Amino acid sequence: MDRQALQERLLRIVGPDGIIDDPDELLVYEYDASDEVFAGHHRPDITVLPRTADQVQEIVKLANEFGVPVTPRGAGTGLAGAALAVRGGILVVMTRMNRVLEINERDGYAIVEPGVINLELSQLTQPRGYFFAPDPSSQRACTIGGNVANNSGGPHCLKYGVTSNHILGLEVVLPNGERIWTGGPAPESPGIDLTGVLVGSEGTLGIVTKVMVRLTRLPEAVNVLLAAFADLESASQATSAIIASGILPAALEMMDHLTIKAVEAAFHAGYPEDAGAVLLIELDGLAEIVAESADRVVELCRGCGATEVRVARTPRERELLWLGRKSAFGAMGRLAPNYYLVDTTVPRTKLPPTMRTVEELSREYRLRIANVFHAGDGNLHPLVLFDRFVPGEIERVLRCTTDILQYCVDVGGTLSGEHGIGLEKRDYMTLIFTTEDLCAMAGLKRSFDPRELFNPDKVFPSGFSCGEVNAIRQQAMAKRLGIEFV
Repeated sequence: MDRQALQERLLRIVGPDGIIDDPDELLVYEYDASDEVFAGHHRPDITVLPRTADQVQEIVKLANEFGVPVTPRGAGTGLAGAALAVRGGILVVMTRMNRVLEINERDGYAIVEPGVINLELSQLTQPRGYFFAPDPSSQRACTIGGNVANNSGGPHCLKYGVTSNHILGLEVVLPNGERIWTGGPAPESPGIDLTGVLVGSEGTLGIVTKVMVRLTRLPEAVNVLLAAFADLESASQATSAIIASGILPAALEMMDHLTIKAVEAAFHAGYPEDAGAVLLIELDGLAEIVAESADRVVELCRGCGATEVRVARTPRERELLWLGRKSAFGAMGRLAPNYYLVDTTVPRTKLPPTMRTVEELSREYRLRIANVFHAGDGNLHPLVLFDRFVPGEIERVLRCTTDILQYCVDVGGTLSGEHGIGLEKRDYMTLIFTTEDLCAMAGLKRSFDPRELFNPDKVFPSGFSCGEVNAIRQQAMAKRLGIEFV
């Protein structure tokens, strides 16, 4: 690659304030929010910050001409290493494309650029009576484009669904430099669902330059309850009881004792520090139904052994309870220098035995594990606490997290509930997919990206080829765990 020539051509496209090539400044883009102990750090050759779809199109065409990899990136809040430039090349950061282009209240949609911050969209539409339902815990920083790439979830996906349920259409620059539009405001669209293919593809099939999102009407009433339990198992039983009763909360979140301690020390959110676990339950809808459901939820929680059930009386109290939940990951620094976040999902009925298994693995590997997760849809987030400088701890963390994932898959779960596969989980893909499955996915990827320049080395097992998947997984896992592969 003639880096000087590439830099000069990119400079003409995005201008001097839209290109970063100084080695010191590129350090910022070696990482995302994933743990660099496991994802590593990967420096792009050049970072560009386009302002228009035309600029994105020209950047992609130039990358094709020079044969260099392209890695799309939003705000860098991803937790699976999907926005890391593993092979160098051009990192395309979309945060300057941050305009809300249209809000259509009559048809219930908005058209936004990918750099719009998740929370800011809802803040803009709430005075009009609407909100954007997907709400990752990083919603104060994460972008709509990143949400589309990872098919992000959040606490409210229990009732409202993940990002894919709220995307009506996309403008996308394909790996060959062409620009297309998929979907639209109509309820159904004929032909192959390209929007569905692109949402969750983690930047491997194209770069999103516009997003048509579905807006959801604000509910008439909202009620938030905090229920405390002696242990995780009784809280898990209450979760199943609430859903089995026919009540569908807007959100149903769980935190264990370790998490409560960290959150209370950091934010004073009002969680009872002597509790073994708490449930944060949000109900929304018509005022009468919300009130009836709240009474029933209190009854169900007490029937499962709740030691305390409290209703948030003011918007401020409600906001504080949610602040503690959504800031829980950041509070982990009070417990340990490092943590490894596992994102996996199990059927709700498997929550009690799964939490017992997590506790057993914590003891077996001599590692503390804090749990904070979306209990309502079984999306677990065990946070394995460790110190990277203690000899042997990284190896124990890898073994422990592998056992957690394997157990969750064995009981009918899957590898990721919302964070995606990216770099972090690509070598686990054969736990749930056959060689034929992966070949079909790879064929789709190559139909979009025959030169394999778009976000390479993500999603598929390292060194992937159709005939070698199982051997590759075993070799990769052995390498990660520091053991000899025979």
